Amino acid sequence: MTTPRDHGFEDLADHLGSAYLRYSFTKGTEQETAFLVDELGLAPGMRVLDVGCGPGRHAHALGRRGIAVHGIDISQRFVDLAGEGAPDGVTFERLDARSLPFDQEFDAAISLCQGAFGLADWGPDVAVLDPDTAVLDGIARALKPGGRAAVTAFSAYFQVRHVEAMGSEFHVERGVNHETTVIKDEQGRDAEADLWTTCFTPRELRLMAKQAGLAVDWIWSVTPGAYARAAPGLDSEEFLLLATR
Repeated sequence: MTTPRDHGFEDLADHLGSAYLRYSFTKGTEQETAFLVDELGLAPGMRVLDVGCGPGRHAHALGRRGIAVHGIDISQRFVDLAGEGAPDGVTFERLDARSLPFDQEFDAAISLCQGAFGLADWGPDVAVLDPDTAVLDGIARALKPGGRAAVTAFSAYFQVRHVEAMGSEFHVERGVNHETTVIKDEQGRDAEADLWTTCFTPRELRLMAKQAGLAVDWIWSVTPGAYARAAPGLDSEEFLLLATR
């Protein structure tokens, strides 16, 4: 079944293509992967779901460690890029993270760098209340009992504190940060893009995880490429939720 093309992120991904990997926040893949392998207790032969996999950088890094990964993304462009040169046991599929079909199939699941969680409430008008809950619910359902999840989310504290310096607009009622920026494709051609990213507090993440049937193990403050066990604070861009089904 073909997933309907109904998310604004698809146009952004179509334009970026492999140029997505030029951005600085994608350069810490190996450090992030090593940290998550340790935190989640991953080992060769385990099966991991990568939700919002993008061009597959974390899936490839896990696959090189002998871990089987199935990556999903709403962008067919990113799915195609991710499939190029994928390690053995690493597969990709175009799916909408808001309606994941998996049921107790994976030892672990990841959704990193706002690959899906935090991007569901996209655009100036969204009809579904808190669509990110559907993403987290689907991640929880995909896990075997005892399976582990690692999900990053933009920090509402950081966004509000630095909103003027970043030149963005924070929608207080929705908790969504809106930024207009220019992105370049592989040939360096510019396109204007609207970015809509939902931001969260640790309390919200704990409540959402509990509702999804996940027991929260830790919430850390993290920075791309510098994942560490750091208590939640005001000056890190992201929180990392680690939880168990």
